[in-house]
Amino acid sequence: MNELNTAYTRTSTQVIVRQNTLIRQVYAWMGAGLAITAFMALITLSSPAILNLVLGNRLVFYGLMIGELALVFTLSGAINKLSVATATLLFVAYSALNGITLSTVALVYTASSITSTFVTTGGMFGAMSLYGYFTKRDLTSWGSFLFMGLIGVVIASVVNIFVGSSPASWVISGIGVIVFTGLTAYDTWKIKAMAAQGTEGRKPAILGALTLYLDFINLFLMLLRFTGNRR
Repeated sequence: MNELNTAYTRTSTQVIVRQNTLIRQVYAWMGAGLAITAFMALITLSSPAILNLVLGNRLVFYGLMIGELALVFTLSGAINKLSVATATLLFVAYSALNGITLSTVALVYTASSITSTFVTTGGMFGAMSLYGYFTKRDLTSWGSFLFMGLIGVVIASVVNIFVGSSPASWVISGIGVIVFTGLTAYDTWKIKAMAAQGTEGRKPAILGALTLYLDFINLFLMLLRFTGNRR
């Protein structure tokens, strides 16, 4: 019995160490991604030539957006086929491209509202991520519900681009805040569960970082549309 207890304790300790290691790596890469995004946004805003290239030509802007989507789908769908170096390069490239396109946010909203919304996003994200990590509940059932909510938000947002309804934009943003808040907890819980099953290494860390990075950025944008002050 003592041997069984010792083996169980050793296994539990290994699982906890593996979970903590993966979570630290995920947040390190996520933080690096956000830093790259912020740096590229500042570079873009400080260069009239780059701003004119991005905003003055729709083909360039939409080309960047398509490039971002391609990078996300490649990382998410083919992570196991990519080398560690390639996965890292694609994540860095996506973070940089996102910084260029997100720089346009600073042209629409005031600096104070961007700062306050970023702080609010950080608080909400941190709280829900902690919940996802420490909760004893099985959050599997959240996945399908949140995925349907995400699809609904995406479709409604695309439709509203053509409709241009302000009330609809408020409603979509409000629902989006709920969806991405929930996804933050769910994705953190999922990363922890993956680590418990033996998942480890840089590629899973980068994939987890990309997932939480997207949750953070989209939560920030939804909150900004919902509460931000326009110039």
